[in-house]
Amino acid sequence: MFFATRILCSALQTGQRSGPYAATQKKRLRKRGKRGGLLVRLRRRAHRAPLPSILLANVQSLDNKVDEIRARVAFQRDIRDCNVLCFTETWLTGETLSEAVYPTGFSTHRADRNKHLSGKKRGGGVCLMANVTWCDERNIQELKSFCSPDLEFLTSKCRPHYLPREFSSIIITAVYIPPQADTSMALNELYLTLCKLETIYPEAAFIVAGDFNKANLKTRLPKFYQHIDCATRGGKTLDHCYSNFRDAYKALPRPPFGKADHDSILLIPAYRQKLKQEAPTLRSVQRWSDQADSTFQDCFHHVDWEMFRTASDNIDEYTDSVCEFIRTCVEDVVPIATIKTFLNQKPWIDGSIRVKLKARTTAFNQGKVSGNMTEYKQCSYSLRKAIKQAKRQYRDKVESQFNGSDTRGMWQGLQSITDYRKKSSPVTDQDVLLPGRLNYFFARFEDNTVPLTRPATKTCGLSFTAAEVSKTFKRVNPRKAAGPDGIPSRALRACADQLAGVFTDIFNQSLYQSAVPTCFKRATIVPVPKKAKVTELNDYRPVALTSVIMKCFERLVKDHITSTLPDTLDPLQFAYRPNRSTDDAISTTLHTALTHLDKRNTYVRMLFIDYSSAFNTIVPSKLVIKLETLGLDPALCNWVLDFLTGRPQVVRVGNNISSPLILNTGAPEGCVLSPLLYSLFTHDCVATHASNSIIKFADDTTVVGLITNNDETAYREEVRALGVWCQKNNLTLNVNKTKEMIVDFRKQQREHPPIHIDGTVVERVASFKFLGIHITDKLNWSTHTDSIVKKAQQRLFNLRRLKKFGLSPKALTNFYRCTIESILAYHRLVWQLHRPQP
Repeated sequence: MFFATRILCSALQTGQRSGPYAATQKKRLRKRGKRGGLLVRLRRRAHRAPLPSILLANVQSLDNKVDEIRARVAFQRDIRDCNVLCFTETWLTGETLSEAVYPTGFSTHRADRNKHLSGKKRGGGVCLMANVTWCDERNIQELKSFCSPDLEFLTSKCRPHYLPREFSSIIITAVYIPPQADTSMALNELYLTLCKLETIYPEAAFIVAGDFNKANLKTRLPKFYQHIDCATRGGKTLDHCYSNFRDAYKALPRPPFGKADHDSILLIPAYRQKLKQEAPTLRSVQRWSDQADSTFQDCFHHVDWEMFRTASDNIDEYTDSVCEFIRTCVEDVVPIATIKTFLNQKPWIDGSIRVKLKARTTAFNQGKVSGNMTEYKQCSYSLRKAIKQAKRQYRDKVESQFNGSDTRGMWQGLQSITDYRKKSSPVTDQDVLLPGRLNYFFARFEDNTVPLTRPATKTCGLSFTAAEVSKTFKRVNPRKAAGPDGIPSRALRACADQLAGVFTDIFNQSLYQSAVPTCFKRATIVPVPKKAKVTELNDYRPVALTSVIMKCFERLVKDHITSTLPDTLDPLQFAYRPNRSTDDAISTTLHTALTHLDKRNTYVRMLFIDYSSAFNTIVPSKLVIKLETLGLDPALCNWVLDFLTGRPQVVRVGNNISSPLILNTGAPEGCVLSPLLYSLFTHDCVATHASNSIIKFADDTTVVGLITNNDETAYREEVRALGVWCQKNNLTLNVNKTKEMIVDFRKQQREHPPIHIDGTVVERVASFKFLGIHITDKLNWSTHTDSIVKKAQQRLFNLRRLKKFGLSPKALTNFYRCTIESILAYHRLVWQLHRPQP
């Protein structure tokens, strides 16, 4: 039986709930079956989207399609709510009034074909129609129109009612390039115009849409992204839409207008404002000061460190107690501050500007009610003046850092102004199981069958002095993050002389016992996405946080190992060797190939090897055997074995931390010793035939086979031998990423049979990026020069923003040399020396 109270009946009649029934209503704020997606989001915010929605169409006579356009605007919501209608091939003339062709609710901006400039009387023409609800006609300014036999375009600047903070305006260009046009001339004109506009409006959002036919704007402006991926005419994509933001739009095909042979395209904005791309972050930072450094120095100077040693039974307890004492002192002395950061906030936006911004908003709301906007205008003027003043002060600050030789502060200021090289954001997924899955994935190469201990040997004769340890501590970067032991770099550097004694004792005991303290071997992995959209665990890059003290210890051991290496070490390993660089590796490879190609009936096969997680597959027991053959002290080899085994590892994602795993295979990539140990582990990977060379730079390995009279026997045996060596040494060849390039300049070439690795055919390529240089099978530099020119063009935009900001020529020159000239000059010695003679 059901009983209803009067209150419940009243609530049912009015559709409201109160009392205990109100909670049920709150749980169902979102209706069941409610759809999501970009199109639904656009309909909810039709005229307040971060970028304008665009309908792009080649109408082929706009005058004949007016009725259909007006019908679509009247009866199709997506078209009616569209912010911009971009039409090409309008075929309009000066005799046609704009009022006769635009639909209700839109303002028209057109550029008709000029018969004197284009050489043609009919056809052509572009038109932009802006929805007045999105942007008032008074806020649209025509910047430039152009007409020639090869190109027609119209560029307008819009300042809509709603605009994200990161944009100063939206600049839209409607483009039409005829099928018979000279695309090179057309693209050059577009490039010059857009570059000039980027200089004038560096913070604007640029959109270029229209009928490009055979042209591709990315060949001139590689930093622009093309958003239409569907066919627009037949099976070809002739209509393009470019913007200076990745994934800014999603293209949906729509029916053509009338009998036009181009489909119309509805471009839905997929861009998310910076404020919504990443939630504001709260960070707890330590407020260091000179007074704190002095306090630490006095504190550690009077500590009886011998007490920690005598109270410990082993080196692990000794090290843990010392680190715990230092960590406690840091927590007691250094205050903690919580900072809230926003992704879209520039450093010159301070509290005073936010107060003025709030005052302007309040004045605007009051003015709408009272009808008097005088106070709003005053607040707007005050806000603009404050922003200009703040920018001027920040510019002066960057200039003073440049003049005061504070290069780090100056460079951070330049990056803040230009958004150059943003740091990859760590993963903040709230999935509590993700850290555990990632930890097991990163440890997938673990092999528990290998021996972890070796017979005891005599004690290690290596030891360090307090002066050497103190010198190493003073070289620590104080801004580096603390490792799992929690001891910050700032404390080590500030108290290097006071802490050198106790850690010298710990280091020497570690070497004497051939045992590394466990707290020094711990690693915290912070995964960083390799790509924008993560689809699998392999899309995460492990970034390891290890102890700063252990890195100093490793640096001392590394210097000793390097000094004891024999001169007979593989001369074709160019990494981690004095007076060696990638220039030497590239020059050796090209010189070897070109010298051989000068001979009769010869060609060269180059196999570019790729290993799967090379550092993580090192077997420590095999490594120490190779170290002993190189003449290293057996006791030091046992220390290296202990360093690489029994390593606790956790993965941290946001506030979630996985359970630890103990690793006994591989060398952690974040450690100082790992690159050197890897190069020593692979020192015996050398060519077995005189006609072959194996050139290495760390884990980048290239097999160069010099073929004469079509005899590839030695080369194929070399590849098979390399595969066998990899199997013996637990290295995995990634055949999918391994590529082969054949350089054959003979007039009569025969078919080259492919190379197989583990039964899989190695892909043959015409060019390959080798240590930063694009090498082609023609051994010319056209691909490389095109690549560096495109990269330099992308960074010119940042230079324009700095110029707009008002920085001095000296600062601009410094930025140019660091970011643009460095690209143009990278390996210049190599590719200039080997360029073909005219």
